[in-house]
Amino acid sequence: MNGNRSGTNPLTVTVLVFPGARLLDVTGPIEVFATANEFGARYRVQIVSEDGADVITSAGTRISADRSVDDVRGPSDVLLIPGGPEWETLIKDDALLDAVRRLNGTAACTASVCTGAFLLAAAGLLDGRRATTHWRFTRQLALRYPSVWVEPDAVFVRDGEMMSSAGVSAGIDLSLALVEEHYGAEVARAVAKDMVVFMQRPGGQSQFSVRSQVPYTWHELLRRILDAVVEDPGADHSLTAMARRSGVSVRHLTRLFHEEAGTTPGRYVEQVRVEAAQRLLETSDASMAVVARRTGFGSSESLRRAFARHLGVTPGAFRARFRTTGMLLNDAEPAGTSR
Repeated sequence: MNGNRSGTNPLTVTVLVFPGARLLDVTGPIEVFATANEFGARYRVQIVSEDGADVITSAGTRISADRSVDDVRGPSDVLLIPGGPEWETLIKDDALLDAVRRLNGTAACTASVCTGAFLLAAAGLLDGRRATTHWRFTRQLALRYPSVWVEPDAVFVRDGEMMSSAGVSAGIDLSLALVEEHYGAEVARAVAKDMVVFMQRPGGQSQFSVRSQVPYTWHELLRRILDAVVEDPGADHSLTAMARRSGVSVRHLTRLFHEEAGTTPGRYVEQVRVEAAQRLLETSDASMAVVARRTGFGSSESLRRAFARHLGVTPGAFRARFRTTGMLLNDAEPAGTSR
């Protein structure tokens, strides 16, 4: 199922809910599919519980089910299995595991969010497959189910018709990947921008601005320096140049950064420049050399080293991840897969 499916029948997404399911595991993906409908996709979401009754999530919020497992008619394009804090109890619930197996039997794709991977594994659906879960539980998943190839660092993994994602909000990443698969990258990108999330989050990526993370300072001179770097990252912001413009010594400026901002001048400038480079990579087709020059790095190699330090990815990989969910990359057998 690839590309634009405009004009075809709606795709059915079945979400299995149960007492103690984590709320965002359920609502995050549903919001992605609902938002995709605003941009030309056609999804029909049905919420299913074992007996058709409402369930209380781990947050104490009640979710209404549309129907029971027995009342589900026809196949699903996507079956979504959320997780829950009490996953150790859930994997012993034979009726719930049977419901997972039955719904999986008529689904084109089955996907888990967070600890939902334990339900898939307990139901025998991940045997011999790659999978992931919340980083706190990857070791337990590997130890409990040695036939599952666990990828501890992945945001989401696809192995054939089975998908699994990391903790909580990673269900949004997984759902965006499905939107891209069904309706194309343009629709998925529109959804990501509308929801203010990345198409695919890069490793180590902070989603907060560098300037907002610096502790507030009442020191007016330092505030002006901090803001000047953000306003023009490509300018000369060497320690000597900043001290000269501010009329203070290099030693005094360094002390101000340490005491008031909790960082060094060089580290702050580089972080701001990396953030500026990210924006250019996300919004333009400028070459790496142009991006490096505009953001003060000077050379593509300096830009690459800074991205490696702060984000753990290359600028090219960052650009690719922003513009696609990386589904095709994820579907390939990765190097260094751990079991």
